[in-house]
Amino acid sequence: MTDRRPKKNPLPTKAELLDFIRESPAPVGKREIARAFQIRGDDRQALKTMLRELAEEGELGRRRGGRLARGDALPEVTVLEIVGPDSDGELRARPATRPRDIDEDAEPAPIFIHRDRRRGPAPGPGDRVLARLSRLDGGAYEARIIRHLGGAPRRLVALFSRGDAGDRLLPVDRRDRHELVVPAGSAGGAKPGELVEARLLPGRRLGLREAAVVARLGKADDPRSASLIAIHRHEIPVEFDAAALREAETAPPPTLDHREDLRALPLVTIDDADARDFDDAVFAEPDSDPENAGGWHLVVAIADVAWYVRPDGALDKAARLRGNSVYFPDRVVPMLPERLSNDLCSLRPDEERPCVAVHIWIDRDGRKRRHFFTRALMRSAARLTYLQVQNARDGRADADTAPLVEPALAALFGAYDALQAARAKRGTLELDLPERRVRFAEDGAVAAIEPRPRYDSHRLIEEFMVAANICAAETLEHRRQPCMYRVHEEPAPAKIEALREFLDGLGHRLARGQRPRPGQFTALLRKVEGTPHAPAVNQAILRAQSQAVYSPENLGHFGLALERYGHFTSPIRRYADLLVHRALIRALGAGPGGLPKTADAAFAEIAAHISDTERRAATAERETMDRYVAAFLADRVGAQFAGRISGVTRAGLFVALDETGADGLVPLSSLTDDYYLLDEKTQSLVGRHAGRRFRMGEAVRVRLMEAVPLTGGLIFALADMAPGADRRPGRNPRGPRSGKGGGKGGAKGRKGKRRRG
Repeated sequence: MTDRRPKKNPLPTKAELLDFIRESPAPVGKREIARAFQIRGDDRQALKTMLRELAEEGELGRRRGGRLARGDALPEVTVLEIVGPDSDGELRARPATRPRDIDEDAEPAPIFIHRDRRRGPAPGPGDRVLARLSRLDGGAYEARIIRHLGGAPRRLVALFSRGDAGDRLLPVDRRDRHELVVPAGSAGGAKPGELVEARLLPGRRLGLREAAVVARLGKADDPRSASLIAIHRHEIPVEFDAAALREAETAPPPTLDHREDLRALPLVTIDDADARDFDDAVFAEPDSDPENAGGWHLVVAIADVAWYVRPDGALDKAARLRGNSVYFPDRVVPMLPERLSNDLCSLRPDEERPCVAVHIWIDRDGRKRRHFFTRALMRSAARLTYLQVQNARDGRADADTAPLVEPALAALFGAYDALQAARAKRGTLELDLPERRVRFAEDGAVAAIEPRPRYDSHRLIEEFMVAANICAAETLEHRRQPCMYRVHEEPAPAKIEALREFLDGLGHRLARGQRPRPGQFTALLRKVEGTPHAPAVNQAILRAQSQAVYSPENLGHFGLALERYGHFTSPIRRYADLLVHRALIRALGAGPGGLPKTADAAFAEIAAHISDTERRAATAERETMDRYVAAFLADRVGAQFAGRISGVTRAGLFVALDETGADGLVPLSSLTDDYYLLDEKTQSLVGRHAGRRFRMGEAVRVRLMEAVPLTGGLIFALADMAPGADRRPGRNPRGPRSGKGGGKGGAKGRKGKRRRG
């Protein structure tokens, strides 16, 4: 990397910034840039402005953890993996390797393979090629093959079947629907109808790739197969090695050394009814200080996982590898062994447990006056559920909560009301995104997909946890200790502009000429609440947001409208929180288990890793829910449902059902009454001839055409769209185009003719 000497004017030019970032072997953060150019003080704001402008101009791309790299264009020569032919018969590909710091949910630019018969037979699905890329109109790529590289040595999860033509595998990935051949002797004892893990082999038979079974996972029709598929497909670690289990079983009991005695304080845990690990307990009382009339004293106590999981031990390595626990409807894949997660670290009632606690004093308006952290020993007074606590607040206390209403619950809600007032004043982002849960029958089958209740008791715990997380970040900053921040940067200018254009189409305004504020979005959401536009506006605002990640650099939290924020409250299930605990223990000099000095330099690398594992968990959880929903709806093919358009793409319309929240595709090919074009500005499909418009958020009625539990895929058709031959005038068989109409554009892909957008 080029050495940058101090200049009379310390601010570099944009060209110098781009050169520096280009020469960096990995994406860099603003801290590294400021250090390299020796930028200090007020000049840091000017640097931030320059970087934002470069990102807006497309010269820089945002990566995980707020890090920066040159824009998102693919390299001119790169390795591609063949996906297979699309609905038009054109061969599609994707980059063989995706940088770890790129958002995996971002829709990749389409890549089309140029057919050149002089180079022999066309590659097939799963093949890898070295190709030269050229950019087409609208951002797509055309790839000309330089050299065939053979198949990728990857593993996959598939359904095993046996027929007259031999053994076959059908991948569970809905983007990879090409059968594989299992050579003789490579079935590994698998039986028809079983899920298996398979390894791709070199070579082909009957034009299909070959694969060998390496593990049998169980019957595909087992209700628990949905989460099993996700675990294996995303390579989520499940088993703990013997050394980690031995550490968990021989963990030392806590003592009162370096600890405050909180055993007499009536701390309570409040969780879901089916929760098994209780890592946070809360307490509140009116502040006795006469100068803080109407104020509150809060205590948030968090399980002291750092006492049991020591740096660089076997448990620590296992927890770091996993990054977080993964929660499926039917099981949990924990970050820590059960001996810790469900026993020693779980704040169970009437049992002594070590904790790290924060005392917080707030005024009547929820503004924090002071706080301090302590390592302590506690004994939970009660294990309560959200429903119990909510019923008690509403005057329906039961035998467990009735004795706690006055000494505990009334004060908790009093402090919550104050914290809510402070939250409203600072203007946070309040999206209305209902969660779904699966209810199982006794035989394990899906009995229902239903919305998860949302009570004030949920919000109470959230507000107490946010307050504790703020205190953790402030303390570590004040003590000059490393902190694993939870950062959420403000939306990118390009996304804000796209959101503004979408809202304009609905008749709603988003002010121009000023930086966005979370309170602006919340005000807009309240304005549309209860209207037909509400779901669409919620989704559009969500999609405009940056991805929250972990970072050792404080980039603020846009959604919560906070200058600094760190995760401290869930060390049983998040490695980030364990690191924050260790940093606090070191800062306080509170005994063993603190952060070693040697760990500071690894924070950036760990932040990238645990951001990855968090995204992996979210993807696995989402895919599992999709499979459970498809299984629930599989016997209702042909039925009609009410729903709303949740997405508009070149492939068609995505529709979310009102009843279950299930999301499926209405393929463009099923819209047979006209030729439809994608209007990206208004997020709608528009009929070229009749002008009918399908817009995101619009209420529709659909018929379920296909439900595939194996992949979680749902296919719908609009109920008012009669099936049959395509009647679209002047139909172009190539499907939708954005912008100008659909030129014919042959398979050879002349640059000026494609409309792939």
